[in-house]
Amino acid sequence: KLVQLGFGTRNYDGNTTLCVASAVSGYKRSFGSDGPPGCYDDLARADVIFLIGANIADNHPILCQRLLENPEATLIVADPRVTKTAMMADIYLPLKPRSDIALLNGIAHILIRDGLIDRDYVARHTEGFEALREFVVAYPPARAAGITGLDEHVIERVATQYGRAEAAFIGWTMGVNHSTQGTETVNAIDNLALLTGQIGRAGAAPFSITGQCNAMGTREAGFASSLPGYRKFENPADRAELAALWNISADRIPTARGLAYPDIIEAALAKRIRALWIVATNPVVSFPNHELIRQALETVEFLIVQDGFHPTPTSELAHLVLPAAIWGEKKGTYTNSERRVSKVNRAVDPPGEARPDFDIFLDLAGRLGVRDELFPGWRTTRDSFEEWKRVSEGRLCDYSAMTWEAIERDGGIQWGGERLYTDGHFATPDGRAKLFCIDWQPFPEQPSREYPFILNTGRTVEHWHTRTKTGAVPILEGLSPRAWLEMNPRDAQRLGLRPHDRVSVVSTRSRVDGVELRVTEIVAPGQIFMPFHYAETNANCVTQSAYDPVSREPNFKQCAVQVHKTETARRGATRWKI
Repeated sequence: KLVQLGFGTRNYDGNTTLCVASAVSGYKRSFGSDGPPGCYDDLARADVIFLIGANIADNHPILCQRLLENPEATLIVADPRVTKTAMMADIYLPLKPRSDIALLNGIAHILIRDGLIDRDYVARHTEGFEALREFVVAYPPARAAGITGLDEHVIERVATQYGRAEAAFIGWTMGVNHSTQGTETVNAIDNLALLTGQIGRAGAAPFSITGQCNAMGTREAGFASSLPGYRKFENPADRAELAALWNISADRIPTARGLAYPDIIEAALAKRIRALWIVATNPVVSFPNHELIRQALETVEFLIVQDGFHPTPTSELAHLVLPAAIWGEKKGTYTNSERRVSKVNRAVDPPGEARPDFDIFLDLAGRLGVRDELFPGWRTTRDSFEEWKRVSEGRLCDYSAMTWEAIERDGGIQWGGERLYTDGHFATPDGRAKLFCIDWQPFPEQPSREYPFILNTGRTVEHWHTRTKTGAVPILEGLSPRAWLEMNPRDAQRLGLRPHDRVSVVSTRSRVDGVELRVTEIVAPGQIFMPFHYAETNANCVTQSAYDPVSREPNFKQCAVQVHKTETARRGATRWKI
């Protein structure tokens, strides 16, 4: 409300676009609305668990405990890298980078060919089956095997396991979303769930696991991919309803979303956007193509950074820093991957001049002269929650029956109940889910003779995002104090590299020097892996400006690089210190 109606700009986005925007767009295309259909308990209730590009042992260690609660389930893990999660798998699929669509189409081919689909569910609750049936004829196991690098008998086994499951769960994270085909990959995943009726039942769901604690916030309440309450920009009735709730003219509600995160940065670089306000994120480290983001932030006439930590690589560039309270220093609710609304209470007062974001926003609204109009009677975060209950009432993400007392008493409450779409009715005009024909495409920057390696980036369990917090926690920093590069022994031998050498990773955009080499079979020949947390050796110096055309989520994975031993003069040089 403050940005769209107070400042009057549509150019607003949340970090969701760097994380789960492709899941959002995929859900909307397949089911008519965003909203993860399942819940965490499904991991304990499924007899087949299929994880695609999801290293939850490192990235979601609490959630990973659910796998240990269900030892009878068959765990299938598809990932180019032998992650900690892959080491837990009953069936591990070391597919080639970005070949997951070919795998999913190959599985759909087998399911239909062998009659392992729920024909009644498909007939009553989906649209597009005949087109999909004809389309996946082009993805027999032999072709899927050729694209993915997997044995076709293994693909047959996985398809049979999934198709015969009583309750099958498919989960994914950034290995799917961080792609120029992320949205379409989610549609291909949804296809499998719909073909087999594995949705809306205990243990059965296509489930996007978010990478941040409140990734649902921008999705449900923001003006990013939709209007608040999963309303549509282009729907006049939705705009009129929202305007009536806020007692404003419907003409003030935007009819289309503004620029998405990457487009805002491009516009700042081109001087079409002259000021940026960055809240609780550190894009100098987290955004792809480091040189581009740095130039953009140095180009704008006015950069405001609102954060609980300073200095950071981003706040060092700011013209104005607004010190903000962090978790445990403020009060409010947040919503997690399974749509569970939880409440946090203030445990300690914010230090120094730090203030809760909520208070900063309200004060700024007062300076703009819009506080009484846009936030009438608001004094605490509970006031905003009460308004959100009214705004979300009757929508898929309905909070209206919740109270702060009940949320705290019950340890959180899920909107929509445990599972969505239990009756097979979807949020589309005709109530049917859509099946999509998704063709596999090679990733945009293929390796070459000059840049022969495919770089994959990701996380490690010890650190959170860009280490502004975890880097200051001695036990975590001590466990993982610096970045590393994983390389297969055959590649290391060919390049004359040895474990613990300091190496440089170079792309057509920039380079990272002085990264410690780990020689390991965890990665396949021709592939390398590097965590993205470290500002000092920033993996995003070499990543590319390539985005999903629907969700605008970056293709953080699969860029072409070369690796060589770091020159002595460069060794130990750092671009940033936190």
